[in-house]
Amino acid sequence: MTTPDKDYIQWLVDQSMLNAAKQRAKTYSGQARLWQRPFAEARPRDATAIASVWFTAYPASIITREGGSVLEALGDEKLWHALSEVGIQGIHNGPLKLSGGLQGRKRTPSVDGNFDRMSFDIDPSLGSEAEMLMLSRVAAAHNAVVIDDTIPSHTGKGADFRLAEMAYEDYPGLYHMVEIKEEDWPLLPEVPKGRDAVNLLPDTVDLLKAKHYIVGQLQRVIFFEPGVKETDWSVTPVVVGVDGKARRWVYLHYFKEGQPSLNWLDPTFAAQQMIIGDALHAIDIMGARILRLDANGFLGVERRAEGNAWSESHPLSVNGNQLLGGAIRKAGGFSFQELNLTIDDIAAMSKGGADLSYDFITRPAYQHALLTGNTEFLRLMLRQVHAFGIDPASLIHALQNHDELTLELVHFWTLHAHDNYLYMGQTFPGNILREHIREEMYERLAGEHAPYNLKFVTNGVSCTTASIITAALGIRDLDAITEADVRQIQHIHILLVMYNAMQPGVFALSGWDLVGALPLPAEQVAHLMQDGDTRWIHRGAYDLVDLDPTCELSAGGMPRPKTLYGSLSEQLLNPDSFASQLKKILAVRRAYDIAASRQILIADVQHPGLLVLVHELPAGKGTQITALNFSNTALVETLHLPDIAPGPVVDIINERVEGDLSENGEFTISLDPYEGLALRVVSSTPL
Repeated sequence: MTTPDKDYIQWLVDQSMLNAAKQRAKTYSGQARLWQRPFAEARPRDATAIASVWFTAYPASIITREGGSVLEALGDEKLWHALSEVGIQGIHNGPLKLSGGLQGRKRTPSVDGNFDRMSFDIDPSLGSEAEMLMLSRVAAAHNAVVIDDTIPSHTGKGADFRLAEMAYEDYPGLYHMVEIKEEDWPLLPEVPKGRDAVNLLPDTVDLLKAKHYIVGQLQRVIFFEPGVKETDWSVTPVVVGVDGKARRWVYLHYFKEGQPSLNWLDPTFAAQQMIIGDALHAIDIMGARILRLDANGFLGVERRAEGNAWSESHPLSVNGNQLLGGAIRKAGGFSFQELNLTIDDIAAMSKGGADLSYDFITRPAYQHALLTGNTEFLRLMLRQVHAFGIDPASLIHALQNHDELTLELVHFWTLHAHDNYLYMGQTFPGNILREHIREEMYERLAGEHAPYNLKFVTNGVSCTTASIITAALGIRDLDAITEADVRQIQHIHILLVMYNAMQPGVFALSGWDLVGALPLPAEQVAHLMQDGDTRWIHRGAYDLVDLDPTCELSAGGMPRPKTLYGSLSEQLLNPDSFASQLKKILAVRRAYDIAASRQILIADVQHPGLLVLVHELPAGKGTQITALNFSNTALVETLHLPDIAPGPVVDIINERVEGDLSENGEFTISLDPYEGLALRVVSSTPL
């Protein structure tokens, strides 16, 4: 083994993100432009005012014109005419930058759908920088914004990690990686030929902690898979550094082996330089107005005297997010966090960090309501939002995204495991309530009852919105779905749209929602699931505006799944289609500015399937009521809505009078199975 070639080292430096960030920083230092905007506090309602309805694309699933690129397809005028007609105000493209790793000068593919970034440059397999800029221009022409990503918790194994392994300058300071003394190498497993790391077993991690190398096992192992990932630590083979010294490193990765974790409290402050540089590049070069902070809750990790390391709810994550969120606001953008942790964490990291937060609080809860026909757990979670001081207008209420339906329910697993909660007339500790909800959902959503949905390690279930609905309806065979079934699935899908869209904040939906995609048969994506990642079954290819109707594979190699609704172009010609009904709902949402409303009541109800949310509309437009029946039975119930001025109650979607709210705040509501109503009380009280 010889000292690395100097030309190769320089080539890696030229490829590295840290170097790119350092060069880019020179264009900001000593300039006035970053001192023109407030940045210390999150501004969720200002962010929502820019764009409150988002289309979340997934690059690997986009079907393109023959010979065309993903970015060309996403910037297509025909697509934007359709998206604009539906009411889309923002497009979140998902990660578009070059990802994966390097072996020598050879690129290795992404191990996590481009969430293992290795460059600020656009992945050439997805398109060009010019096409990205055109997408931003076309979106702006349709009064919409582009939403991009930064990933503050980890990178891929590109030039930055390879330079870190070779102990080059500041690069080891980027990562949570520790050099193991040569006399302790016998404690480490051998790395098999053809691999660049191997996961450590728990006993080895404990031993390295005892020898004061690492902080030890973390609070939980995300993506746990026996024989693949049993701890959050992996070890490199022998790597010769630029100084000629042979080293073996043990490094942290919260997620996959190819996603080494960044160190946010190293004296070099290299991680901060690199990630803030990435964010500014996305805003100034790529034209993004909003950025996702992905996995931003995993920036701090600390040894504890007893037990596992402190790796969640850590103050360093809050501080890191304050720095990053503040830098983005200084540059004129906003950010959101996709943070599946406790409600405490979501609240804490929203104070001065991300402006918006993905609604992991009620997302599994509304799906639980659908699967069980009972909204009690959903009402509990909606009230928790308020109990922790979170403004519902700061949340992104979403249908399907690229990830699994998470059933971790982290809030009840960690900090609140022993708090008591009233549910179904009984008091449960959080950890017992969690297990009860998980068991109910797993039983109905996967396995014998719905074999087309697959568990995703210990995190949740891989499924589409449509296949959650088929599971709720007791449909076991997706090939046996009838036209009547499709109509009912669409009807329930609209109910879920109303839950998410008819409350304050951002409403987000995916291409899979728009076409009514079902999961792919597992054998079609078996080659992608060898590490246990079943999420690929719900990432099938889609073509929203018939760019290539005969194409069966996306540009990213994803097969086209069975879809229930047809393309967006087809649907907009049919007033009864999913897209046309969605368009009608979003027009009402916009007309009454429901995104900017204030949630003032989650009403008590008698019927188990009923959910009633009450909102105060802005600009004196009165009171809005969202009433949803998550059950398969019709219901009639008299609501008690105190402190609301009486007056006629109008269905604002279908434009008809439903009755009157009485002087004592009573109103009787009738809902068919899985029906939703968006109502407004037209107060007779003068302003």
